[in-house]
Amino acid sequence: MATDLAIRVEPGGMADLSDVMIAMSDAFDPEYGEAWTEAQCAGILGMPGSWLLIARSGADPAGFALLRTVADETELLLIAVRNRYRRQGIARALLDQAIGDAAADGVEMLHLEVRDGNPAVELYRGAGFVPIGVRRAYYRGRSGKVFDALTFKRRLGVN
Repeated sequence: MATDLAIRVEPGGMADLSDVMIAMSDAFDPEYGEAWTEAQCAGILGMPGSWLLIARSGADPAGFALLRTVADETELLLIAVRNRYRRQGIARALLDQAIGDAAADGVEMLHLEVRDGNPAVELYRGAGFVPIGVRRAYYRGRSGKVFDALTFKRRLGVN
């Protein structure tokens, strides 16, 4: 969906974790058990090959993507857009930037997993990801309900 919002996607780092947590707390419903803690995000960002993209509207964090590259493969660990910024192409902009950055670094394959039933499945399919498997009972929500995770991959350099 087109928007008049001026959104920019830029590299992030440890100094951006407070903005990541603002987006995380707004974007992820606790019922599904998908959100990470600040310590978990910091731990991943401290690992070699990990990288962060932040989408901003002015100084306001609109969303983020957290990824990790090992050898010639990258995993999209998290992607989130705050509720008030949804349906404006921000998740796609983050995903496109991640795909472009990974391809520029020589990555051949991008992997991700997503909760079964998450509307983001359509975003990933639209970006050329194909399903490769299911992780049964992967997420445990606040109420104790479990949800499967769907795994996807996309070869880079191929749309």
